[in-house]
Amino acid sequence: MAVKKKSFEESMKRLEEIVAQLEQGESGLDQSLKLFEEGTKLAVGCTKMLDEAEQKVHLLLGGDDQQEVPFQEGEQADGV
Repeated sequence: MAVKKKSFEESMKRLEEIVAQLEQGESGLDQSLKLFEEGTKLAVGCTKMLDEAEQKVHLLLGGDDQQEVPFQEGEQADGV
Protein backbone atom coordinates (compact mmCIF):
# COMPACT_ATOMS: atom_id res chain seq x y z
CA MET A 1 0.00 0.00 0.00
CA ALA A 2 1.40 3.41 -1.03
CA VAL A 3 1.93 6.09 1.61
CA LYS A 4 -0.02 9.28 0.84
CA LYS A 5 2.13 12.40 0.96
CA LYS A 6 0.68 14.96 3.36
CA SER A 7 -0.27 18.39 2.08
CA PHE A 8 1.45 21.46 3.48
CA GLU A 9 -1.61 22.25 5.56
CA GLU A 10 -1.86 18.71 6.97
CA SER A 11 1.83 18.73 7.81
CA MET A 12 1.60 22.09 9.57
CA LYS A 13 -1.43 20.98 11.57
CA ARG A 14 0.38 17.82 12.72
CA LEU A 15 3.48 19.87 13.52
CA GLU A 16 1.39 22.20 15.70
CA GLU A 17 -0.07 19.17 17.50
CA ILE A 18 3.43 17.81 18.15
CA VAL A 19 4.65 21.14 19.50
CA ALA A 20 1.65 21.35 21.83
CA GLN A 21 2.30 17.81 23.10
CA LEU A 22 5.97 18.52 23.70
CA GLU A 23 5.20 21.82 25.45
CA GLN A 24 2.88 20.01 27.88
CA GLY A 25 5.85 17.95 29.03
CA GLU A 26 3.70 14.95 29.89
CA SER A 27 5.34 12.52 27.45
CA GLY A 28 8.16 10.27 28.52
CA LEU A 29 11.63 10.56 27.05
CA ASP A 30 11.10 7.88 24.39
CA GLN A 31 7.78 9.34 23.26
CA SER A 32 9.22 12.86 23.26
CA LEU A 33 12.10 11.74 21.06
CA LYS A 34 9.69 10.07 18.63
CA LEU A 35 7.57 13.22 18.50
CA PHE A 36 10.66 15.39 18.01
CA GLU A 37 11.85 13.16 15.17
CA GLU A 38 8.44 13.27 13.48
CA GLY A 39 8.27 17.04 13.93
CA THR A 40 11.74 17.51 12.46
CA LYS A 41 10.79 15.48 9.38
CA LEU A 42 7.58 17.47 8.99
CA ALA A 43 9.46 20.78 9.31
CA VAL A 44 11.96 19.71 6.64
CA GLY A 45 9.11 18.63 4.36
CA CYS A 46 7.24 21.92 4.86
CA THR A 47 10.39 23.91 4.14
CA LYS A 48 10.90 21.93 0.93
CA MET A 49 7.29 22.55 -0.16
CA LEU A 50 7.67 26.30 0.53
CA ASP A 51 10.95 26.42 -1.41
CA GLU A 52 9.31 24.66 -4.38
CA ALA A 53 6.35 27.05 -4.28
CA GLU A 54 8.72 30.03 -4.17
CA GLN A 55 10.62 28.70 -7.19
CA LYS A 56 7.34 28.24 -9.11
CA VAL A 57 6.24 31.78 -8.33
CA HIS A 58 9.65 33.10 -9.36
CA LEU A 59 9.41 31.25 -12.69
CA LEU A 60 5.85 32.44 -13.27
CA LEU A 61 6.94 36.02 -12.68
CA GLY A 62 9.58 35.77 -15.36
CA GLY A 63 12.62 34.25 -13.69
CA ASP A 64 15.78 36.29 -13.32
CA ASP A 65 14.57 39.10 -15.60
CA GLN A 66 12.22 40.40 -12.90
CA GLN A 67 13.49 42.50 -10.04
CA GLU A 68 12.51 41.00 -6.70
CA VAL A 69 10.21 43.22 -4.67
CA PRO A 70 9.69 42.35 -1.01
CA PHE A 71 6.12 41.48 -0.05
CA GLN A 72 4.72 43.96 2.44
CA GLU A 73 2.45 42.71 5.20
CA GLY A 74 -1.15 43.60 4.47
CA GLU A 75 -0.46 43.95 0.75
CA GLN A 76 -2.80 41.96 -1.48
CA ALA A 77 -1.56 39.96 -4.42
CA ASP A 78 -3.52 42.03 -6.95
CA GLY A 79 -2.14 45.31 -5.63
CA VAL A 80 -5.45 46.48 -4.17
